[in-house]
Order: sequence, then C-alpha cells, then structure tokens
Amino acid sequence: MAMNDNLDQIHLLERPTPSAPPRPASVQESSAHARQREGWLAWLMGGLPTAIVVLLLGGLAVVGHRTGWTVPKFSEIFSGAAAEDDWCPEHTVPESLCVECNEKLLPKIKPAWCRTHGVHYCVFERPEIAQLKETPAVASADLARAKHALDLKERPANSPRCTIAERRLQFASAEVVDKMGIDIAPAWQGPVVEFITASGEIVYEQPRVAPVATAIAGRVWYVTEQGLQGATVKRGDLLALVDAADVGKAKAELLQAFAQVELKAKVLENLKALEKQQITVPAPRMQEAETAIREAQIRLLGAQQVLVNLGLPVELDDIQGLTPEQLARRIQFLGIPDEIAKRLTSKTTGNLFPILAPRDGVVAVSKVTAGEVVDPSKTMFVVADTSQMWVVLNVRLEDVKYLRVRGVKTRTAGQEVRFRPDGGGPEIRGELIWRSTQLDEKTRTVQVRAEMPNPDGSLLANTFGTGRIVLREEKLAILTPSQALHWEGDCHIVFVRDKNFLEPGAPKVFHVRTVRPGVKQGDSIEIIAGLLPGEVVATKNSGNLRAELLKSRLGEC
Repeated sequence: MAMNDNLDQIHLLERPTPSAPPRPASVQESSAHARQREGWLAWLMGGLPTAIVVLLLGGLAVVGHRTGWTVPKFSEIFSGAAAEDDWCPEHTVPESLCVECNEKLLPKIKPAWCRTHGVHYCVFERPEIAQLKETPAVASADLARAKHALDLKERPANSPRCTIAERRLQFASAEVVDKMGIDIAPAWQGPVVEFITASGEIVYEQPRVAPVATAIAGRVWYVTEQGLQGATVKRGDLLALVDAADVGKAKAELLQAFAQVELKAKVLENLKALEKQQITVPAPRMQEAETAIREAQIRLLGAQQVLVNLGLPVELDDIQGLTPEQLARRIQFLGIPDEIAKRLTSKTTGNLFPILAPRDGVVAVSKVTAGEVVDPSKTMFVVADTSQMWVVLNVRLEDVKYLRVRGVKTRTAGQEVRFRPDGGGPEIRGELIWRSTQLDEKTRTVQVRAEMPNPDGSLLANTFGTGRIVLREEKLAILTPSQALHWEGDCHIVFVRDKNFLEPGAPKVFHVRTVRPGVKQGDSIEIIAGLLPGEVVATKNSGNLRAELLKSRLGEC
C-alpha cells in the first residue's frame, strides 16, 4: 500500500502544469526595452552623488590653485572692486595704490627714538611729521608740561626696540573702514588733575580746640547760657560756677593775711613814731615788730599765690585802701565777671570758682549740669575755634614719596588737598601741612594732615570722607578717548589717520604712533607725548585695526 501511494505521488508530479497562452513577439520586445531603461536609470541615480562630489572637488582645486591655497584676508572680502591682476595680497589693497610697495605714493617717515619723551615719532621734536594740514608750532609751555608730567612720577614706558611703530595700515577705500565700524576723534586740549586718593576724616585743629576742666574739686553751682553746647563765646566768658570749699579757704586765708599785714604795719608805724618823739623803744621790740610785718607779708604773698594757681589772680595794690566790706565783697566774687557778680548778694557763698572760656570759639561739648560733682580729671566743656579745621588722611606707603608739605623754613606751599565728605556735600579744599614720621602698624599707611578753612562753620568734626592730594593740575593737557590707546607688549600705540585721508584718490592710511599715556580721567586719557591736538585717531572698534596689524605681522613671520 505504501508503495502504491508513492507511485501515485510521482505520477502527480509528472503531470504538466496549465500555462497562459503565449504572448505576441512585439509585446515581448517592448517589455525588454522597458527593463533596460529601468536598469540605466537605477545606475544613474546610484552614481549621481559621486559625480557631484567629484565636480565640487574639481572646483575647489581650481579655486585653490588660483588663490595659492590661502584663506582670503578680511580686507580682501570688502575689496571685490579691485581687479585680480591689480591686487597686493600682502597688504590687502590694490597694488597700484599700495604705499608699502610703492613708497613714492606716500613716503615713509623714518622713525627716530626720542629719549626725552620716550616715543618713536616725537611730534614735539619733529612737528613736521604731525598728521595736520599745517606744521604746528610747539610752544615752550607744551614742552614744560610734558617734562613736568614725566618728572613727577614713573610713567608707562615704551621700548626703543619696538618695531610696530614703523607700520602703516592701508585700506582699499574709506568704505572699508566704515564697514569695520571704526570711529574717529581728534585729540583735544582740556583740564586734567592727577592726584593721590586716601580715606580720612575731619577733626578739630588741635591748637584751636581747648578742653575745659575745673582746677579744684567741687559741685557745679550754676551753668550760664554761654556754657550751653553750641554757644559762641569769647575768651574770658563765664561758662559755669563751681562751689568748692577749698576756694573759700584760700579766699579767707588771703583776707586774714591782708588784715595781719595791715595790723603789723600799724604796730611798726607806731613804734617808729615814738622814736621820732625821742621816746626810747627797746631794740628787741623794734626787731620783733619788723619781723612780724615781714612774716605777715610772706603769708599774704602765699595766700595770693594759692589763688593765682587756681586761676584767680588778685592784685594787692588794687585792694589797698578798701574798707573791710568792700574788700570782703571783692574777694567773695573774685574772678566772676561784673555783670554776673552784680546779680549775686552778700549771702551768696564765697566758695564760688568761675569756669571761664579759654579762647574764642564755639562750645562744642558741654558735659555738666547744676549739682554735678566735678574734679580736675573731668572735662566739663570743649571750646573750639571752628573757623579752621584739619583733615587727617591715611596715605599708602608707595604714594608717600610724591607728597610735599608746607615748608615753614622755606616758606613753600604744600600740595592742595580736596576732601569730599561721605554722604555728599560740596568738595572742600585746603593745604597739606604735615606728614607723620612713622607708619601705622595696623593699616600700614602714613598719616598726613591738611588745613581746611571753615569760615561758615559748615564742616563737622569726626566726618569721614575721601581726600585727593593734588600732584599735578594741567589746564591744557592733550586728551583722547581711552578706546584709542592700545598696549602691544612693549609699547603703547594709537592709530593716527593720515592728514590726506579724506582727499579723493589719496591713500587711506592709518599711522601707528607710540605715545606716553598719563592720567585716565573718565572716558578719556591724557597723552603726555606722541600726539598733538587736532590729530585724528581711531577710537571705537580701533581694536579691528589692531587685529589687522597683528595679522599682517603674522604674515611676515
């Protein structure tokens, strides 16, 4: 059975399969052509990217061959107007206009190092090289100003071997400079102040301020209107009265000594009268009377000196001939001004000790009230003459060498000091009068002092602020925008526009000029040497010129 089944399957496989009727010959030919076109199309689509890459590489090879396989420079991008055969690739300008290749177009100025001013092209010594329409006249004041600035302190220096000063930057047209965004500005003359900045404060001038204390312990009996803080006083004005028992004892001692002198004098006078009447007076008695009068006089002088030491001077001649009542009142109110004494009665204590103003001024401090106990160690008042104050500044050690204080023997003026208090207010001006001989251990600064007039009394002691010690002030310094100045590692330079830059057909050139910078003041900077007023320099985006200059220097290497 199995074998039969297998035979049946073999027979089935050998049976012919039904097929479609045969196609005409024309139809078969068109189908072959279609298959052939599809094959060509597929081959072209597959090879197209390769062909494009080959074409691009071929074009790049042609461009590279023509440009010498170098990247076009920045200036060359903007100079498409120039013909290919009239182009200086080294200086990025048309070769027919290149001043570096053909110096006849613009003769190069031979650099010469100026030792006096430290620049290569010194317009002070060679004014004819200044980029101005007419040769300027350099006045002696200009030379003196530059000398003063250079001699005053060390300035940023240029190297004599700096070669960048020999370069010039030329552009194909003024439009190229405009597209680079370069602004220009002429150098001008204006005021400049060079100074040292230091912090400080306003204080009372020591010879004009006087602390007031009692010479003897006691209790404040009365404070006058002149003793109130802020009161304006004159020398000798009464500020207060102190009730001091020791003062009463000294006054009593004077009165007793004065009475003893008068008594002993009358005894001696009576004895001498007896001798005139030829009445014999024993010699010991006469000697005793003379000794007694001398002792009384010594005691009186001692009592007088005690009051003088307390500040209560009394003249013995002034109290001679006074009645006991007059003498008692005079001593009771000794030292008290008459206008105050008139308001006091005989019942007023005789222990009163006056506290007087030691000088003209203002009562800056009043620390006492009636009834308060005081002694010589306690300051009761401070009287200050505020018509003149001091400003004390703390100057850095490295700046001390530039200071000049007032000379007492030489009668030379000190440097001007300008002080502005914290919190605003007008700037005050004075004169530097003193410099400390030691360095502060903590701040490592040196203390200096300036004298400040204060006629209106507006300055307040213990006010902090910032002071400026003026080293140099010029009214006609040469200034230029700070953006014009560049440091090239060994020299400071500016880019000066050629004087014929704006003329049609003239080379569009900027000259590299070394300069000596001075004081930076806001957005401008002083040029001590190397530039004259009126010369036009590149300011904003002048860094683009510097980039072009550095790129050309790299090309040289």
